[in-house]
Amino acid sequence: MNLRGLLVLLVSLALAGVAASSANRWMSSRLANAGGDLSGVVAASADVPFGTQIDATLIKMVPLPREAIPASAFTDPKEVIGRVAATPLYKGEILLQGRVVEHLGGSALAAVVEEGKRAITVGVNEVVGVGGFLLPGNRVDLLAIRRQSGGDGSVSRTLLQNLKVLAVDQTTSPDKKDPVIVRSITLEVDPSQAEEIARATEDGKVRFTLRNPLDGNRLDAKPEGTPGLITENRPPAPQPPPPAEEPPAAMPETMVVIRGVNARLEPTGSDFARGLGTAR
Repeated sequence: MNLRGLLVLLVSLALAGVAASSANRWMSSRLANAGGDLSGVVAASADVPFGTQIDATLIKMVPLPREAIPASAFTDPKEVIGRVAATPLYKGEILLQGRVVEHLGGSALAAVVEEGKRAITVGVNEVVGVGGFLLPGNRVDLLAIRRQSGGDGSVSRTLLQNLKVLAVDQTTSPDKKDPVIVRSITLEVDPSQAEEIARATEDGKVRFTLRNPLDGNRLDAKPEGTPGLITENRPPAPQPPPPAEEPPAAMPETMVVIRGVNARLEPTGSDFARGLGTAR
């Protein structure tokens, strides 16, 4: 029995060795074949904040199978150096067209403004700036507040909706989470919206409301000069005076007429009363 058990053990070990050797040769063959189909693509070597200009220290080449390379990926690092990150990039991320944009000179912020859009800066304080909770990448609505003629209050309305915040003061990175007191906010708008903002800041005051980034709903626009969603400092409407009370009707003067055991009231202006007065 001991000899038979030893033989079984030896045969099992031999079969296991053959299986392991076959698996190793198969894996080596697959890796060798795959190695011929790999190609290098450009990836981020570190976290890159929004609006940062890309240099050689921020990128690296990583191998990928040719069939797995996205069509908009970069295979030459020279095509990426000098571009600007249009969104935050993360370490190891494959760089794609649209996420890094060309920089043709001037401020790096200008390179991330969407084509056909403009950047406009609005002065704010800790109240107008939503208590310092506005950060680059947030979405906001802009309220215009205008004092009515005659000094009888002010009217506010939602002027523009779902605007993108490009920068807060001179910071374009959205990585900060703590509120900061700011003096200006730079928004991405189209030319007509830029004109509306300039007019609103000259004619009155503006305030911002912070939006949920997933909220794409829009309120119905109100024509200029009509009351908006909020009316501030408007005096209460005068209440109409209470109706005047009518005086109670005067009771007619009466006299008591007694005849035997009967008595009745008789108005003093009646014919019967006047006859009594004549008789006297």
